[in-house]
Amino acid sequence: MAILKACKTIPELFIFLTDRFGNIPDKFVIQRKVDNKFAGINYKEFRNQTENLAYGLLALGIKKNDKVAIIAENRPEWVYSDMAILSIGAVDIPLYPSLTADSIEFILNNSESKAIIVSNKFQLNKILKVKDNCRNVKFIILMNEKDNIPDHKQIQTFNDIQEMGVLFKANNPDLLERSINSVNENDLCTIIYTSGTTGEPKGVMLSHKNILSNVNSALITYPITEQDIFLSFLPLCHIFERMAGYYTAFASGCTVVYAESIESVAQNLLEVKPTIMTTVPRLFERIYSKIIKNVDSQPQSKQKIFYWAIEVGKEYAAAKRNGNVSLTLSVKNKLAHKLVFQKLIDKMGGRMRFFISGGAPLSRDLGEFFEALGVMILEGYGLTESAPVIAANKVDDFKFGTVGKVFPGVEIKIAGDGEILARGPNIMQGYFKNRKETEETIKDGWLHTGDIGVFDADGFLMITDRKKHLFKTSTGKYIAPTPIENMFLASKYIDQFVLVGDKRMFLSALIVPDFESLKEYADSNNIPYTNMEELVKRKEIYDLIDKDMSKIQKKLANFERVRKFTLLERPFALEEGEITPSLKIRRKIVEERYRHLIDEMYGN
Repeated sequence: MAILKACKTIPELFIFLTDRFGNIPDKFVIQRKVDNKFAGINYKEFRNQTENLAYGLLALGIKKNDKVAIIAENRPEWVYSDMAILSIGAVDIPLYPSLTADSIEFILNNSESKAIIVSNKFQLNKILKVKDNCRNVKFIILMNEKDNIPDHKQIQTFNDIQEMGVLFKANNPDLLERSINSVNENDLCTIIYTSGTTGEPKGVMLSHKNILSNVNSALITYPITEQDIFLSFLPLCHIFERMAGYYTAFASGCTVVYAESIESVAQNLLEVKPTIMTTVPRLFERIYSKIIKNVDSQPQSKQKIFYWAIEVGKEYAAAKRNGNVSLTLSVKNKLAHKLVFQKLIDKMGGRMRFFISGGAPLSRDLGEFFEALGVMILEGYGLTESAPVIAANKVDDFKFGTVGKVFPGVEIKIAGDGEILARGPNIMQGYFKNRKETEETIKDGWLHTGDIGVFDADGFLMITDRKKHLFKTSTGKYIAPTPIENMFLASKYIDQFVLVGDKRMFLSALIVPDFESLKEYADSNNIPYTNMEELVKRKEIYDLIDKDMSKIQKKLANFERVRKFTLLERPFALEEGEITPSLKIRRKIVEERYRHLIDEMYGN
């Protein structure tokens, strides 16, 4: 167990860590890129920056239980803001940087936020667009000093507030300590607005106990030590990254390194050489797709070696799990490692102990492929409402195609209709100002997850689908779309995939192709096109994807096979409302928007 001390509140954790490591100048809590190289922030600087901001917020009149919003990309100031807000007993409202001005307006009003901390001019402009409609917002604090600030009495810089804090601290030296001591484990810590796949966002109320009980369970489950280095790229406003990639990493004395952006993750892996990373299946789909694309461009002899190595790796992993690795297999695996695996492992930094995957289902094939390389992906499952983890695979107890066993301290039961119910110290206090939804979601202390699942004979939880996603064909067959969609996403030619078929005779699909792969294929096969719209309409492209899908479909039952599909000429977009900020497809909106194409597939 890697936990350094079981703390009851996040400010208590902050004080403990900065006291413990504050005198070690080269022990870094955070690293980020400065002037093109990664530079560290030690615990002493972390404490100073946070305390100055906390005192600055107190000087503005922010007090216990007040709400303060944060809209920023992952960066040290996000963490200073979070710790400062919580240390004065206030509640933070994290917002996705991708949100529109309208969504921000709704959340600021619904949460009654008194202040908002924003990262840059781009985010500030969204706030300025709606600030007159946000009756509670008194202060706007801008992180980026260099951005030209419009002359507005409500706007101050992060630095200004910290300087105000230094002066306020001189006159009130023990006020912050008193504030921290007044925070109780059952106090509200944060309200996280879940985008939902329909309707207005709901504010999930999580207490310090909700989150830290999950952190403590994570540290029992995973062998994390002070030597570990996390590479962080998932948004901190998302509870998965916040609990696992931030609080859990901090609680075990690790260093968290912020990737420059999602696009730069591949490069940052090489620079940072992390040992642990929290991520989503999309990252592995992209890495896999890149590997296969590269292999397919190699001479036949190299392709043969690659696929031989993968088979050996899979055989070796299975034998290792059963504890019966033969000498021959061990020698073959060493050779496969030398010829193929090591190069791929080096591209992930070369020191990765394991990935923790969440947020969406990981396909079994992907898990087994990476395990064959010697890269461990541990899938977990949870919701914002459960802070978030309720089940997870462990390093020494895992099974692909499942989300693992019940997390320590949590209880799970399967309802009569197959819905997964959970209860424990991590379950939310409810939805903010929304009693009706709270009562529908938590009944008799049990959180109704909306997911359908089953335990296998070994106690591993398998998710079959979202309750509201299940549909029934006109032939009476129930279909769980997510596992089928995930199978097709393994194709290097497919980027996004939506299965259609509710109350229909057969299944069809809307497909966003991987445009890069299509262009490469078209160019190497002399297929003429002037733009994407033209390319996706070409018969050669349709036939290419049809052929690829036919290979994948062999594993499916007859009624689960896709009979027709339509290729779309652009990806589903956040701005169009087709995907949520956590990149989940809004099925109803997509089906509505492309109703004409769906009707064509069914001959309507």
